Amino acid sequence: MLKKPGNDTQGFVKDQKIKKEASMKRINEYKKLFNVEADTDLKTLKSTYRNLVKEWHPDKFQEEEMAKEAELKSRQIIDAYHFLVSIAPETIAANLEEYNTITSESNIADFKHKGLLLEVTFLDGTTYEYFGVPKSVYIKLVNSDKQLRFAKRNIFNSYLYRKSKRSLEVA
Repeated sequence: MLKKPGNDTQGFVKDQKIKKEASMKRINEYKKLFNVEADTDLKTLKSTYRNLVKEWHPDKFQEEEMAKEAELKSRQIIDAYHFLVSIAPETIAANLEEYNTITSESNIADFKHKGLLLEVTFLDGTTYEYFGVPKSVYIKLVNSDKQLRFAKRNIFNSYLYRKSKRSLEVA
């Protein structure tokens, strides 16, 4: 177990909360951009997305500087929309059966941890991102004799996740 100098456990817990908040920064920025709450449905996201795209479309601006700014903003809006749709409760519910099948039947091929983001790739090529995973949990995963079992018990249903990519299967 990691301890801070001086055995300051309250300070350590506070640092962990700060790190978790930092990992959720991307999610919170996108929600702020769309002015939505955590439980927003896909229909609301879609209408907000369309309105923002109309408002920030680069062709709407005559000045080159404003058009460039609008292009950057529209890219950010598109990224935010796709990201928020991928973590929306409706999307997770619609893909839950596939997720449960993959996490219970396919083994882990690879995993990477950066900040508080854990990226897990399964043998079938599917990759999921888990948000808010502390380094201590990642270290336990790395050191575990049975990594899939550890992940099933401690990661797969404990952290917000999204399907990030799936490699093409060879026929």
